[in-house]
Amino acid sequence: MREHDRLGRMHLVPADRADHRIIDDHRACEAIAALGDPAVVAAWAQRFSLLADPGRLSLLVCIRAAGPISVTDLAVAAGMHDTTVSQALRLLRAAGLVAAQRDGRIIRYSLADQEVGSLLAGLFPAPAAVAGGR
Repeated sequence: MREHDRLGRMHLVPADRADHRIIDDHRACEAIAALGDPAVVAAWAQRFSLLADPGRLSLLVCIRAAGPISVTDLAVAAGMHDTTVSQALRLLRAAGLVAAQRDGRIIRYSLADQEVGSLLAGLFPAPAAVAGGR
């Protein structure tokens, strides 16, 4: 059922786009509804920009699988230098994707963004248990 306002425009099409040609008005409205809040879309775009770097993505996968984990252990796992890992973790921490916990002189990192954790879980299923692990 097509729902239009009093001027004949579809109810979800913003006024600034009301004069655009539309083929299937219900599909256009469904697509607009799916987008929801533009701030949420922008937040996910920011998350994806952080995930787009293979090094940062590798670190997040490692942290999700083995966290809380130290910078040194992450460097070994991801095949990166400690300083590179630290720099990437600074960005991930500032964005709220990871959290740091101090354990004496060692800082261990864990995943702080559960939505990203769920996304990673779907993309990178948990490996089989490793001997000597938890």
